[in-house]
Amino acid sequence: MHIADIFERDRVTASFEFFPPRTDSSWSELFATIADFENLTPSFVSVTYGAGGSTRERTNDLVLRLKRETALDPVPHLTCVGHTAAEIEGLLRRYCEGGVSNILALRGDAPLAAVTEVGEFAHAADLVKAIRKFGENGSHHDRRGFGIGVAGFPEGHPDTPNTLVQMDHLKAKVDQGADWICSQLFFDNRAFFDWQDRCDLAGIKLPTIAGIMPITSIAGLKRMADLAAGVVFPAPLLRSLRRAQDDPAAVERVGIHWATEQCRDLIDRGVRGLHFYTLNKSATTRGVFASLGVRNTSGLKH
Repeated sequence: MHIADIFERDRVTASFEFFPPRTDSSWSELFATIADFENLTPSFVSVTYGAGGSTRERTNDLVLRLKRETALDPVPHLTCVGHTAAEIEGLLRRYCEGGVSNILALRGDAPLAAVTEVGEFAHAADLVKAIRKFGENGSHHDRRGFGIGVAGFPEGHPDTPNTLVQMDHLKAKVDQGADWICSQLFFDNRAFFDWQDRCDLAGIKLPTIAGIMPITSIAGLKRMADLAAGVVFPAPLLRSLRRAQDDPAAVERVGIHWATEQCRDLIDRGVRGLHFYTLNKSATTRGVFASLGVRNTSGLKH
């Protein structure tokens, strides 16, 4: 379903992010939990794409398998670093033939061994332009072409410390034809709402989905700090985690509670959607939904 139709149907979208399994056993483990995600009836699910396209085939395989074998509506991530225009067109054609309606367009990070191999697209805005052109040429099964999502960074991006320039980059993606924005994960809603206000001042009016990642362990918190550079962990959250640090189950309960309160506040203040970074595990996300008082996303759709 095209993202425009999803936003028209759902008052608050709820979506989950998967990453392509690296081994056969990991594939089995993921699909053993797929029913749990299906029972939550998400608006859509997204599938990540490795650095420099390192998981491009696995991403494609997972997206098309989800489309064929489940009730989930998959949205593949697509990065432009290291790709030629012909490769991008080939991937878009495969997704189109597979019935995929939406793409999340990202710049991506080059693998360390190929940092000089930028490819034909230097910026995500260039990729958005190429995807929009693909649809305008009549190559997509929907006359509107792919619904195109792009990334936003409420607390800044490490590659662009100048926040004014960073907003210019987001505006460029919007001007090239993006349809919605999915935010980087954050733990301080004040930062998200301030960023939304700054987007509004810049003339960016697209639906924005908030990125949520419940903390499940102290080790996971430290990995998150490395991977999501610039993300701020508020002192009240750290204080709660410190009190619970000797009890893994208590740490997870703190993470679920914090994420639930984030979601409740975001919904109460009119957020357009929630996007959960699931790490291919359903239990924590289901815990958040249970704490919100809904069994599945249908409780957010009316």
